Amino acid sequence: MDEAQFTTLSVTILCSGLMIYMGFIIYNLAKESKAGKFGTIMLFFVLGFGMLGFIVKEILTKVLTH
Repeated sequence: MDEAQFTTLSVTILCSGLMIYMGFIIYNLAKESKAGKFGTIMLFFVLGFGMLGFIVKEILTKVLTH
């Protein structure tokens, strides 16, 4: 395994772990603030929008390079 493969693999794994942790933080924020169903959905939508951008970027990069 060369450095480029290791970097790609580690960034993918670590960013995925970070996204899962951020999801937990958003859930915990909604629970502690007693946001309700609509508030929880809005929190996940608005705060998760940045994570969605990263996922879309990864998908587009894979599609356009092949």
